[in-house]
Amino acid sequence: MKTIAAPGVFAALAARLAVLRPDTPRRWGTLTAGEMLCHLGDSGASVLGQRPRSGPTTPAAPRPFVKWVALYTALPWPKDVKTRASVDPRAGGTRPGDFEEDRRRVIAGLAELAAAPAAAFAPTHLYFGQMSRRDWQRWAYRHVDHHLRQFGL
Repeated sequence: MKTIAAPGVFAALAARLAVLRPDTPRRWGTLTAGEMLCHLGDSGASVLGQRPRSGPTTPAAPRPFVKWVALYTALPWPKDVKTRASVDPRAGGTRPGDFEEDRRRVIAGLAELAAAPAAAFAPTHLYFGQMSRRDWQRWAYRHVDHHLRQFGL
């Protein structure tokens, strides 16, 4: 089971991120490559409490089956799911700036997620409910992989 905490998995994601260019075309969705980097950077910072989380912080009802499917199966995540405003670069999220700096921010954030102690993580995910350190580290892998596939990487 791939998680951001596995050194080889982290290195593979960083290598895929290194291939991304500002003009890499997307296969679906509306984010540009730069906006996607900002979204990933903001999402990781949000999980570690370094950035405010907008909207509710607990789900209306626990969704253990949805969480299990999303995190622990190989099924692809759905496309075009609306994200929280605080991690949407077209709403309250970070706007793209220097592409290389935005990429460095994502990779550094992934390294933080890989090494963070359990207490550093948010206790819940809006859709999945209660999250452990292992869950968040698996989520980080799946989230980054999802967006890299969005750009054919």
